[in-house]
Amino acid sequence: MKAIEIKHPLIEHKIGIMRNKKTGTKEFRELASEVAMFLCYEALRDAKTSDIQIETPLAKTTVKRVNEDDYAFVPILRAGMGMSDGITRIIPNAKIGVIGLYRNEETLEPVRYYYKVPKDIVNREVILLDPMLATGGSACDAIKMLKEDGVKKIKFLCLIAAPEGIKKLEETYPDVQIYCAKIDDHLNEIGYIVPGLVDAGDRIFGIK
Repeated sequence: MKAIEIKHPLIEHKIGIMRNKKTGTKEFRELASEVAMFLCYEALRDAKTSDIQIETPLAKTTVKRVNEDDYAFVPILRAGMGMSDGITRIIPNAKIGVIGLYRNEETLEPVRYYYKVPKDIVNREVILLDPMLATGGSACDAIKMLKEDGVKKIKFLCLIAAPEGIKKLEETYPDVQIYCAKIDDHLNEIGYIVPGLVDAGDRIFGIK
């Protein structure tokens, strides 16, 4: 499955503000949450609904309802947490798991340090969250852990993706659909996406 880049003027506008090095922590954090909502909207386009009988102030009627128990959102720590607030505004009762990974700055390989997901994760569609898909190492490692737990359907949501990361993820896990707000040009010599956002986690949490 080819990566889906969400084309929308509001996304372009918000990503443009996030790219600006002068954008402060509060605004950057809010924008990450807002763009995540757009991504979730697109990723759940194929969500199954069931008919529910309700009563409006005027009459009884049949409405469509998404079963929120069908989903689990799993941010990759720590940057992925910056997307979870926007996601849970759309599916507020969905279960949240957490995968802790960080990148070794010398080898660029992911190192895992935490893994906690809902007990019934195997019965849910997992929406994996990470703002940046750079080398693809962290995403592939997280997906491997989920598949080892028996998860059958996984979607990956990110704000910015590099062609190198998309290629690695598509080749390693062709069944995982990628949704991103923007596909950028390339990775630089130290593994950062260009033009990118620099380190999204640092900017979300105000570390730098």
